[in-house]
Amino acid sequence: MTDHHTDDLIDYEEEEQLLHTEGASTHKQNNYNEATEEDKKDKKGSYVGVHATGFRDFLLKPELLRAIVDCGFEHPSEVQQECIPQSLLGTDVLCQAKSGMGKTAVFVLATLQQVEPAPGEVSVIVLCHTRELAFQIRNEYTRFAKYMPEVKIDVFYGGTSMKTDIDKFKQKDKIPHIVVGTPGRVLALVKDGYLKVGSVKHFVLDECDKMLDQLDMRRDVQDIFRKTPHGKQVMMFSATLSKDIRPICKKFMQNPLEIYVDDEAKLTLHGLKQYYTKLQESMKNRKLNDILDEVEFNQVCIFVKSVQRATELNKLLCECNFPSICIHGQMKQEDRIAKYKSFKDFHKRIMVATDVFGRGIDIERVNIVINYDMPDGPDTYLHRVGRAGRFGTKGIAVTFVANNEDAETLQKVQERFEVNITECPPESELNDFMAS
Repeated sequence: MTDHHTDDLIDYEEEEQLLHTEGASTHKQNNYNEATEEDKKDKKGSYVGVHATGFRDFLLKPELLRAIVDCGFEHPSEVQQECIPQSLLGTDVLCQAKSGMGKTAVFVLATLQQVEPAPGEVSVIVLCHTRELAFQIRNEYTRFAKYMPEVKIDVFYGGTSMKTDIDKFKQKDKIPHIVVGTPGRVLALVKDGYLKVGSVKHFVLDECDKMLDQLDMRRDVQDIFRKTPHGKQVMMFSATLSKDIRPICKKFMQNPLEIYVDDEAKLTLHGLKQYYTKLQESMKNRKLNDILDEVEFNQVCIFVKSVQRATELNKLLCECNFPSICIHGQMKQEDRIAKYKSFKDFHKRIMVATDVFGRGIDIERVNIVINYDMPDGPDTYLHRVGRAGRFGTKGIAVTFVANNEDAETLQKVQERFEVNITECPPESELNDFMAS
């Protein structure tokens, strides 16, 4: 791993081996009557069952309800139904739920509901492990705080000007009430005395296992945590939360509500068709070309295993007149955010990425994910394919299997999530599924 300055985010490097904990089982710890499968089918992309409710039933501020209506949300997802009522009361929350279930909205709504903006006081700190995710969370806050102009929100991450960040804390009327950021930069601002955390009432970790798995990042999180008041609300969220990491999370908490929505076997996504295709390394480009040529798609994410491969494949796609963009961890920060934003805003329809982009990033229009290179294990696979088929929409994931090692990893994925990944049909059949 390259050396990082104190104020730089410790990025997940693609080339590093992720810490995997195989066979972790998840379950619901809170007791309530589960809806039947028929109940759940009532509303596409939302959780409607015996506890069907609307956002109004959470007794949210009128300003928040107006923003929710503007966003087009009708019914809370399962995880939102489980978490929001308790989190609004200030209860600590530890939540694991699959991608695309609206975990971000839980802590955004809970903290906006409780925040009492006082001039010059930071009330909420939200930490996550990548700059793109920080940028995205800030945007979610902005979206839901549309009718709360008195609430100031800002984002801080490495790779940008430290001076610009410091200036935001020098004038009382510009100090944000809600700080979203990556651990390295936030800690630097705290240590230098610019970001004062004595009034923090809510402390949130998104993709918490990713930060607490890595010792250097965990140290930064702990240093920030220790400087905040003892009685604050702590909330942690992730799509994958192994049994080994849960006790570490709970050390930060007091009697948390623990919610593990879905058991491990259901961590795959509803509405997502998963396929594999066996082929030689030299045939990958031809197969990729066939899929991009023949299948109607909104946006596509293509995942590769290294920075060099991302750059080369993107160059090749552009030469073949495919509207492609590339994102990886070795880019300058402003380039990465600009490209992420360009893709999210639909200016480009194809993105080639390393695993720096595979986790927690929400692009609504992505409906095809291609594992050009096999991910290094089941967790990475889940986070990658979770880019497609979010909120119950249709999606396709195609994984290229080029050797025995790839085949073994695919087998582990199928065993871990009890999913049957079938051989990829002809492109015409993929098209029929997307059109149906």
